[in-house]
Amino acid sequence: MIKVGIIGATGYAGNELVRLLLGHKEAKVVWYGSRSYIDKKYSEVYQNMFEIVDDVCMDDNMEELAKQVDVIFTATPQGLCASLVTEDILKQTKIIDLSADFRIKDVSVYEKWYGIEHKSPQFIEEAVYGLCEINREDIKGKRLIANPGCYTTCSILTIYPLVKEGLIDTDSIIIDAKSGTSGAGRGAKVANLFCEVNENIKAYGVTTHRHTPEIEEQLGYAAGKDIKLMFTPHLVPMNRGILVTSYAKLVKDVTYEEVKAVYDKYYKNEKFVRVLEKDVCPETRWVEGSNYVDVNFKIDERTGHIVMMGALDNVVKGAAGQAVQNMNLMFGLDETMGLLQAPMFP
Repeated sequence: MIKVGIIGATGYAGNELVRLLLGHKEAKVVWYGSRSYIDKKYSEVYQNMFEIVDDVCMDDNMEELAKQVDVIFTATPQGLCASLVTEDILKQTKIIDLSADFRIKDVSVYEKWYGIEHKSPQFIEEAVYGLCEINREDIKGKRLIANPGCYTTCSILTIYPLVKEGLIDTDSIIIDAKSGTSGAGRGAKVANLFCEVNENIKAYGVTTHRHTPEIEEQLGYAAGKDIKLMFTPHLVPMNRGILVTSYAKLVKDVTYEEVKAVYDKYYKNEKFVRVLEKDVCPETRWVEGSNYVDVNFKIDERTGHIVMMGALDNVVKGAAGQAVQNMNLMFGLDETMGLLQAPMFP
């Protein structure tokens, strides 16, 4: 049985980790870390866990936690994991970090986009970017995983096959993305109040969103060159979900069958990436509560462009579900263990 500790257990991603791990037959949460709710029963923070989780919340003492568990999930704001992790800790336990602290390999890029000093740059090179469908073999057996962001997971998986096969002009990529409000976290902010979000949609982080360099870096590895793209996120009045609609210019004329074959080449054997049937557009409602990503595309013959679409649940495949998927790979388990829940509807 894998002993699990969670730092940041009372955030949305942390609570989703708890929910998923309760159904995992090879893992048990033994430490519910939450700086805001120390000594408070977890089920008092999340009433859905009443008579399911009896534990009380503990602090974020990573040194003590490392002695008690096999893996630590850090579902925390940027900078916290980097400020806590040490070589001694990594010698004792594995870490899956859900923040951006170890996702970007160039520390100067991280510090520019996040506006904070990186506290443990010595571990950046070692950390594996935990996008399982692309880096599966690199994840196995490792001790430090950088769990990808929600927008990035959806954007990369939607675009990756065509970048990898050189079918699109990478200088022409534009990503239009939309997220439910849980992506903003559980903290009290005026902009996230019901009256501010309901019956409204807005762009934010225009030209400055922090997931931009992460997407560029990972797609750059696929292309074998540096990539600069346009990424614009939007906030929509729903709890969960990411919808990505991406545009790019094709470098040659292609048929539907040729592009479909490219997507099938990379995803036919992937359990959690579903390439939809022709002309079926991904929708967030068909992936909600699951670890699935739905992707599809449409060729615009009139303009010589292609539209690439993807949908996922931002707190499952976009956060906690992907983290559990990474844990399974790290410990040599079936990658799908604890993650086969069908999407919820309605």
